[in-house]
Amino acid sequence: MAATADETDDTTDASGPAPAPRPRRPGRIATAVSVFGELLITGGVLLGLFVVYSLWWTNVIADRKADRQADRVRDHWARHADTGPGALDTADGIGFLHVPAMRNGEVLVEKGTGTDVLDDGVAGYYTDPVRATLPTTGRPGNFALAAHRDGHGAKFHDIDKLHKGDPIVFETRDDWYVYKVYAILPETSKYDVGVLSAIPRESGRKKPGHYITLTTCTPVYTSRYRYVVWGELVRVQKVDADRTPPSELR
Repeated sequence: MAATADETDDTTDASGPAPAPRPRRPGRIATAVSVFGELLITGGVLLGLFVVYSLWWTNVIADRKADRQADRVRDHWARHADTGPGALDTADGIGFLHVPAMRNGEVLVEKGTGTDVLDDGVAGYYTDPVRATLPTTGRPGNFALAAHRDGHGAKFHDIDKLHKGDPIVFETRDDWYVYKVYAILPETSKYDVGVLSAIPRESGRKKPGHYITLTTCTPVYTSRYRYVVWGELVRVQKVDADRTPPSELR
């Protein structure tokens, strides 16, 4: 005999449908792993921003400042044409370095090699531990320079593109000093001050001469060692009214 509607209702669970199971809370280990992962992502983002700042934005800032300083130097030359050679040694710079192989345009040269100088996107001549001999003095010696390889203008970034025979030209208000690369030292200690000597014997020279030395950090993106390029003066060319550059720069 079929059950009645009332009988069917009596068989239904009075408590209704069973509640859904509560989600399990993650354990302490899972929570710690999640937090650690988020910290790694945040740290990666911050590190990436720091790299962008160090290798790109510092170049932008340094190049702008170097350009302003370069304009001041050239303006100084134009306004003090008859004050004698000493006038070129100003607080803003003494001249411009041109190295076609490095494709870095003209590089303003200032006094000193501390970060307070080089961070402005310029090259600096050594005053310590060995004092560079400026070519404008006419005396034999070593015109030793340094510049950053990465960040802050990175003016010597492509120093490894230089080869023997390549020109290095230093421009002053009155003269172009044309050097030719004759020796390269791809790696040496940062404490190797002998490379800056008036007679740089590590380059193979044993007699006084008119030398130029370019130094910067190596390997790229580190400051563990120093990369060194030596050049020797081959001629001095007077600056004409149009400041026509020597053939090595054309």
